[in-house]
Amino acid sequence: MTEIEKEVMVMNTADLLVKCLEQEGVEYIFGIPGEETLDMINAIENSTIKFIVTRHEQGAAFMADVYGRLTGKAGVCLATLGPGATNLVTGVADANLDGAPLLAITGQVGTDKMHITSHQYLDLVHMFEPITKRSKQIVRPDTVTEIVRLAFKYAEMEKPGAVHIDLPNNIASMPVEGNPLKKRAQKIGYTSFKNIERAARMISIAKYPVILVGSEAVRNDCSYELTKFAEEVKIPVVNTMMAKGIISYDSKYSLWTTGIPQIDYVDRVLAKADLVIAVGYDIVEYNPRKWNGDNHAKIIHISTQPADVNKNYEPSLELIGSIADSLEEINKRADRAEDADFALTIKEKIVAEHEAYAKDNSFPIKPQRLLNDVRKVMGKDDIVISDVGAHKMWIARHYNCYKPNTCIISNGFASMGIAVPGAVAAKLINPDKKVLAITGDGGFMMNSQELETALRIGTPIVVLILNDESYGLIKWKQQEKFNKTACVDFTNPNFKMYAESMNCKGYTIEKTEDLIPTLIDAFKQKIPSVIDCRVDYNENIKLTQHLKQMEMELGKKEELE
Repeated sequence: MTEIEKEVMVMNTADLLVKCLEQEGVEYIFGIPGEETLDMINAIENSTIKFIVTRHEQGAAFMADVYGRLTGKAGVCLATLGPGATNLVTGVADANLDGAPLLAITGQVGTDKMHITSHQYLDLVHMFEPITKRSKQIVRPDTVTEIVRLAFKYAEMEKPGAVHIDLPNNIASMPVEGNPLKKRAQKIGYTSFKNIERAARMISIAKYPVILVGSEAVRNDCSYELTKFAEEVKIPVVNTMMAKGIISYDSKYSLWTTGIPQIDYVDRVLAKADLVIAVGYDIVEYNPRKWNGDNHAKIIHISTQPADVNKNYEPSLELIGSIADSLEEINKRADRAEDADFALTIKEKIVAEHEAYAKDNSFPIKPQRLLNDVRKVMGKDDIVISDVGAHKMWIARHYNCYKPNTCIISNGFASMGIAVPGAVAAKLINPDKKVLAITGDGGFMMNSQELETALRIGTPIVVLILNDESYGLIKWKQQEKFNKTACVDFTNPNFKMYAESMNCKGYTIEKTEDLIPTLIDAFKQKIPSVIDCRVDYNENIKLTQHLKQMEMELGKKEELE
């Protein structure tokens, strides 16, 4: 009997599942071992896959989430049954709504115990169904190769998202024969030349066309084609939070980012547009009601997928197929002589406002100045992972990007707690880049335990905490709606000492001028670093008031014109 034949004879379902993961190109699995995943852990230990032990399953799911966003390959997380599985839910839902490919694998009681009350048993297949594209349980060993291949197919096909596989422990240990199914490339088709011609005509005659670009364009690597199209056809580009960097912020036609709750400068451009060219736009990123609530604009939908149904998003024309090819072909045919003066004038105001804070040395530091300083330290290819909170609005508005996937913002599910574990995953796959997690004090404390993971696996991330001792975004919204705040304040530990207690490097910013040298020093460390920086969130309500005044002034100006 050959060695290969002996291996086939002793292989169990968990072994074959892990071989399938190897076939899919899985490098890492993030998670926490459990009693019902013993066979899986043993199989992983004997494979080429590295198991990253995390300190909480939510952290594992967020790591898999950000791994999927940055690589386009499904990130994999593993948890045991019961509380292990339920702890995955937030990260899995985040990946699914934000379009990040992810595979969650859960352990489970044996199939012989599912018909009775059993310790830690939950129907995980049905629990994960609403937050995944596909949720299946392996009940027969000979189905594992098909279930795994289908899981990756669903996770990685447009629109990407989360999938779930549930493996009962008695099935995991059963003997099985088989080989992983081969991964096949998924081909994207091309839109018709008839629609290309129609789109070119619509763009050529439009008076105020605007491009609104979303995260699908990032996933489909369309930065070059989009930039060339915008600059040659002379059309301004507004990107969603999840598409930051798809066109470099210093391009003449980049109007930067939209998506904050208030009506911002770019919203005035969208309000005036008679044609919106939606490129890889997902309505979950930025509700069309906010920019087309009166259905004033015609819409061209350019995507690999048909448009979602929404009463404020009814395209006049849909170009379904390769986004890059569609942009190239339209660019050959569209003819626009006029420049986008209506938008470029507003961009001058945006730029002036951003630059006004560059020398503001007041402390606590204003968020505008903080992000200006961060941009000076981070290279064009370096990565910022934003948590969710008031700082996310400022990052969207004031942290300018040169390249896609250099600023990761969760804005579909928008879950607090993603920054620290997300930064660990980003640094794991980009060891030569600076990786900065920017988080509020609330979001930091939700998954700060993953600093130990970062230290242990050798991913020296830097965490910048914007400290205001409150849930700042909710406070902002309370101030806008009720002109008062309630139930949002708390106290914090000494973050410098907290970091050092975990054998990381800790810093406390005492004056605004110290931020840049502190960031530079933190990025020189071989261990994770935490920077505690007091932030002046009085700027939140000032921004609200400023934007209301801007809206009134620009509205009056347009009426006069």
